[in-house]
Amino acid sequence: MQYHLNGFKPGNYQIPDSVREPAAVPPIVDLPKEVDVLIIGCGPAGLALARQLAEFKDITTCIVDQKSGPLLFGQADGISCRTMEIMEAFNSSALVNETYQLHQNAFWEPDNEQPAHIKRTHKVPDARLGLSEFIHGVVNQARLHDLLLEGMVNSVTHLVPHYNRRLLELEVDSALTQDLNAYPVTATFERNNAEESAKVETVRARYVVGCDGARSAVRKNLAIELEGDSANKAWGVMDVLLVTDFPDIRVKSFIQSKENGAVMLVPREGGYLVRLYVELDLLGKDQRASNLDLGVDDIIAKAQLIMNPYTVDVKEVAWWSIYEVGQRVADRFDDRPLGNANSLIPRAFVAGDACHTHSPKGGWGLNTSLPDTFNLGWKLASVLRGSCCPELLQTYSSERRKVAHMLINADKEMSALVATRPTASNPAGQTKTDTADIERFIARQNGFIAGTSIGYDPSYICTGHENQSLARGFMIGQRFHSAEAVRVSDGRPQHLGHLNKADGRWRIFVFGNQQNPVDTSSEVNKLIQFMSASDASPVRKYTPEESDIDSLIDVYAVFQQRDLAIETLPDYLWPAKGRYGLRDYEKVFHAEEGRDIFEQRGIDRKQGCMVIVRPDQHVANILPLNAHTELTAFFDRFMVPSVGA
Repeated sequence: MQYHLNGFKPGNYQIPDSVREPAAVPPIVDLPKEVDVLIIGCGPAGLALARQLAEFKDITTCIVDQKSGPLLFGQADGISCRTMEIMEAFNSSALVNETYQLHQNAFWEPDNEQPAHIKRTHKVPDARLGLSEFIHGVVNQARLHDLLLEGMVNSVTHLVPHYNRRLLELEVDSALTQDLNAYPVTATFERNNAEESAKVETVRARYVVGCDGARSAVRKNLAIELEGDSANKAWGVMDVLLVTDFPDIRVKSFIQSKENGAVMLVPREGGYLVRLYVELDLLGKDQRASNLDLGVDDIIAKAQLIMNPYTVDVKEVAWWSIYEVGQRVADRFDDRPLGNANSLIPRAFVAGDACHTHSPKGGWGLNTSLPDTFNLGWKLASVLRGSCCPELLQTYSSERRKVAHMLINADKEMSALVATRPTASNPAGQTKTDTADIERFIARQNGFIAGTSIGYDPSYICTGHENQSLARGFMIGQRFHSAEAVRVSDGRPQHLGHLNKADGRWRIFVFGNQQNPVDTSSEVNKLIQFMSASDASPVRKYTPEESDIDSLIDVYAVFQQRDLAIETLPDYLWPAKGRYGLRDYEKVFHAEEGRDIFEQRGIDRKQGCMVIVRPDQHVANILPLNAHTELTAFFDRFMVPSVGA
């Protein structure tokens, strides 16, 4: 898709440039007095959380932001493979069509014969290719926001943000935090729109999540400290429409000059827009980039120096900023005091830039912030709806804080490598002679950069590691790595990962062994009978009696045999659902010839297995087909029996 030819315009890229307009800002209405979840901040973390919670009609959610309306342009642009997978779980398929896919990286260094000039050393395929069915790409962060907002307003709750609200004070009543029916959070806001400035509103909430950026008011009110290094380098960033003879203008490029610093060039969506990260100056102690007397013309001039002998004729600047590089992580991600957390239920959380700050060059901000609340959202929903015990909320901080530390360490190395000139020293103290260090870093960190190798440590919701050999390609703790299988009912190939929608449900994928599943003596048949009929079955125990059988735990079967007929399989695999008892024919698959999922994901053909997937798509457990007792014990650890189930 091509757009921005005659100037940058925000909004829906499915609409031609000539008529495209940004989404209308909702009218200002009073804040609710009481809510289940209060979200502060409409960045990727806040909107992803709101998008999840909007699907539950029995959860009241309020999301507020200090800005006057939705983001229109600028800020993040990189969309990792993992973020694409999450957006697919939200059914936001437009993102796949609109992102500019990054298939190559180019590396440029000083020309030995003409040191004032740069020259290309080589191009390589992007190291992330093949890690997901999606390609790492680039799109305006505002467009991703649009898709999340669209999903919210079209949900059963028709959720929309409340803009023009500045947080004045946030209190969490410690005397009420362990009473799950209480509203221990009190937030006081001031309207900051011109017509009603200074009007004060108060909201009481069961839970609050601060997604309000690096200078988070929520974090400060909770007395959560940021730990880490302050900035020491200033960079300029700009999204531009330009005319240039630089040959790799549509390839992600790492450019290092001899004397003038570095540029990282990222081609943007639409075929014309380009982002440039431009190395500027060192900062003094306690100096902020905002204090530098620099503007966009200085960024352009510096880029022209670095990219010599190529011309860089900027025709339009869609957005620009000057920032400092600093890496910090919050000392805790919720309101539990340090050293006394295990016995308490958290009621206030921070996510996204509110709890980890870093440089934007690695494209990790959005791609870490959004998974923060993708982790938290299903846990909040499960506790609020009474299906899981409240201790589940303690796992958010332990799981995501580890990822934040990994992010900071990677960002420190990436920032130093991109900024380091060939004559300087890298963080390891070794002399850097070319851009090969950057290339090696990208190759080594490709799974982390893509978000696909990020995994959670062993816990009661990440367990069963002794059975990892049964499915070596579904790593426990990491996201379920999608692969295709063929639907038995109609012969359609289906990415199994796309069945893991953001709807709060657990999934169990049953991978059959070599026995015929129709045979009542087979391990698969016995497992299906247990799950569907036994009082000990977690499906029977935890699914409300009036609900569909797959409303809490959704079970799919994938068989090696290719000559199966849906009507010969147990009813549980094609259950009757809904008010009319209509049959669901989309739960049974067989391996595809030539692209066999059993081979692709290292599934033990002789034994088969169960792969249990959390509502955030991470693999929670792997069990043998005959591990009925262990299956029940796994869910018993954190689920609450349904009344009347």
